[in-house]
Amino acid sequence: MAEPQRDENIPTPIGKRVGREIRYDAVAAVIAALVGMLALMVAGYTAYIQRQQVSAQVWPYLMWANSDNGMDYLWINKGVGPAIVKSTVVLVDGKPQRDWKTVMRSMQVDPQGYGQSTFNHNVISAGETLEWLKFKNHDQFQTFRDAARTRMALKVCYCSTLGDCWVNDSTRNDGNTRFAVGKCPAVPEAQQFDD
Repeated sequence: MAEPQRDENIPTPIGKRVGREIRYDAVAAVIAALVGMLALMVAGYTAYIQRQQVSAQVWPYLMWANSDNGMDYLWINKGVGPAIVKSTVVLVDGKPQRDWKTVMRSMQVDPQGYGQSTFNHNVISAGETLEWLKFKNHDQFQTFRDAARTRMALKVCYCSTLGDCWVNDSTRNDGNTRFAVGKCPAVPEAQQFDD
């Protein structure tokens, strides 16, 4: 018995399938979803790369130094962006100090004859050098420097304008005195150095 001929102009009833028809609308939807997902991944990766590039453009790098000729202690920002100083702790013999006069007394150095600049909660621009502590007398500077080498330590946390943060910690013995942190650790007010 021959199969009846189907009229092309009569629609197929819903739920009935004639042969192996390809549902182009379903294939198009799957392709569109894949293209959309790929575009989303590319956009996410592009945003990540841009964030890395911007981070590199505002990266601060604070260094602590002393100058025998200038009789001073310095902070130098060798990075390309400003360093926002969030907290500073100065330790003498492992004990936090409140200010330079306390530091001088703790190290038996005459607390007269020096000048200071504000460092804690300050912004140090890229390429800027800040004279943090400057002595007027060379002998006093040498006495302080000799005592500071073995008795004084610093912990400074600073951030970039994007909120990336680092700690300079001279108390660490592993040679890694500068390291990145998610955010600056909270320092009790009584331990903050007030310069």
